Amino acid sequence: MRILFLGSSDFAIPTFRSILEDGHEIVAAVTQPDKARGRGKKTTPTPVKAHAEKAEVPVITPADINASDVVAEIKSYEAELAYVAAFGQKIGRELLDAFPVGIVNLHASLLPALRGAGPIQRAVINGDRETGVTVFRLVEKMDAGPILVQRHTEIHTGETAEELHDRLARIGCDAVRATIELLTADPTTPGEPQDSTMVTLAPKLKKEDGHITFDEPVAKLADRICGLWSWPGARCRYRSADGSRDELVTLARAVPYEGKAIPAASPGDLGRVTDMMAVQGVDRELSVLEIKPAGGKLMAWRDFLNGRHVKPGDRFVPVEAE
Repeated sequence: MRILFLGSSDFAIPTFRSILEDGHEIVAAVTQPDKARGRGKKTTPTPVKAHAEKAEVPVITPADINASDVVAEIKSYEAELAYVAAFGQKIGRELLDAFPVGIVNLHASLLPALRGAGPIQRAVINGDRETGVTVFRLVEKMDAGPILVQRHTEIHTGETAEELHDRLARIGCDAVRATIELLTADPTTPGEPQDSTMVTLAPKLKKEDGHITFDEPVAKLADRICGLWSWPGARCRYRSADGSRDELVTLARAVPYEGKAIPAASPGDLGRVTDMMAVQGVDRELSVLEIKPAGGKLMAWRDFLNGRHVKPGDRFVPVEAE
């Protein structure tokens, strides 16, 4: 099948590869324009552009995909099907009607749950134990089109949103492969309408969503920490009881502590559990597994404890307390 590929982020890369490996032709890749990224503000292409160029696939980088000249260029490739994965622009009516088989979209949730730009992070933050991917026919309303294929997967305890992102991107390959097979057999397959009564939303996270406090149940706090990694990150400050240290840190992975602990004084305080340290919550203790000091590298919790000689009475405090 002749396919127009629309995608920008890393999430789209596994399906880009699998479509080509399955013997289909990607006639062109449409992706976001190059942007200045990083501290040096170096202009870099999207991951999709970089992969498309290596695969010698023509690349289109429109600032507005619905501009008349861009629409004309896209139509000139005469694709049968358009496939969208983490593209980043809304596709207008003229393009929705431009492909004989239509446009399908890979979304990282079990629609109609978690429509929006942040389904992976929100699934972890919400404490969901199951999620998946959905391939649906694209319509003008966001993430609302009829469903063609879904694949389910468990969210593991302590799994970060970053890890789940990568797993869902790989699971998406199977879903997209099944979708193309379905549409090859019957290009007019309508799909199953979504149940509008079951819709939930997953808005994109903001940087300030990474400011955490310790005055909530530990199970919920652990899910929040895992769901915020790797962006924006669950940020707080580590303060030693003797006043020698006060630094910004990001908690990257955590789970509820399952053993019997020596209670600390108040939420955020560090207390001893066996030979380690745990963070006091409102109902139990939190086991931090990975942490990233500001300006430093991600490290195991034990390395952080040893490197800073953490003692009972040291504590984490909210960033807002600065």
